Amino acid sequence: MTLQHTVRRTERYEELLNKAVERTLHRVFGPMAASIIYTHLESNYSIKKDEVADKLESFNQAIQNYLSSGAAVVEKEILESFYSGLGLYQRVELERSPNNEFFERLRTLMPQ
Repeated sequence: MTLQHTVRRTERYEELLNKAVERTLHRVFGPMAASIIYTHLESNYSIKKDEVADKLESFNQAIQNYLSSGAAVVEKEILESFYSGLGLYQRVELERSPNNEFFERLRTLMPQ
């Protein structure tokens, strides 16, 4: 695989993840609340809407802090949407554990 191909693939994955997050936030909370969440992410964590994939670890922490116990539902929906965008149709079950399964699953799918 060439460097140029890897860069394009990484950009595609990042775009798919950013869109999965956006779709999920709109579907779960509605457009107005999704906008408020993005404003919170940008103001408090310096994460812009199109930077979620680039700042995945910070996004993960921000969602955990902002949504608390509700984060698990949102994480599950984001993963399912992302998997779907990759053509991987799989039911997602997340375990609440000290090692964050949501972050680990996304990180393993993103090209290095």
